[in-house]
Amino acid sequence: MSEFEPTEQTETAVPEPITTKREETADSTPLIVMPDAPVQETATNRQRSLIFVAASISIVIDQITKGIVESTLPLYQMYAPIPAIQEFFRITHVPNTGMAFGLFSGGSLFFTGVAILVGLAIIYYNFTLPRGQLLLRVALGLQLGGAMGNLIDRFRIGHVTDFLDFGPWPVFNIADLSIVTGAVILGWLVLQETRVEMRQKKTDRPAEIIDNQQAGPSDEWSTP
Repeated sequence: MSEFEPTEQTETAVPEPITTKREETADSTPLIVMPDAPVQETATNRQRSLIFVAASISIVIDQITKGIVESTLPLYQMYAPIPAIQEFFRITHVPNTGMAFGLFSGGSLFFTGVAILVGLAIIYYNFTLPRGQLLLRVALGLQLGGAMGNLIDRFRIGHVTDFLDFGPWPVFNIADLSIVTGAVILGWLVLQETRVEMRQKKTDRPAEIIDNQQAGPSDEWSTP
């Protein structure tokens, strides 16, 4: 064989490129999947309807009591159902063109628009609440019922009928009482939520201190 004769070269197997999981999943799913945020379950129709049940009860009681007062007691007349405590409690039929408890009288048209906006806002907020929140829905229902009860009066007779007279307090009605009761429940719920958050912060505080101690000195104080 000649020295310059080409020798036969054996073919060597070329290893196939190794594909990583990241390359395989580049077009589909990422390699690292972050945990999803906790999903809040949507409320059932039965839970959402609780606000309308509470509002309906408030409106019915409010309108019945107002109707009795309007049909049996002339304007600005007083009736003491229990004479022994008439200085503390009595029924006094007075018109109200302002807001609850007779405040800001003379703005009937303005407060009509406010009541409509408040009612729509409460209904919308009710449909955004997650599953549960039953006591919150009751509170919103009481406020909705109170706002609608007084709104019915404004459309029906041009003013709100007040009749519950407790001594030095301004005269009010069942709708006003419903609004205040709902506000008190909301305030209590906010207070409870604040307490829970404060307890969680106190519980997480020791863990944060331990982590900071184990972390060592910061970069700006470390030697190169």
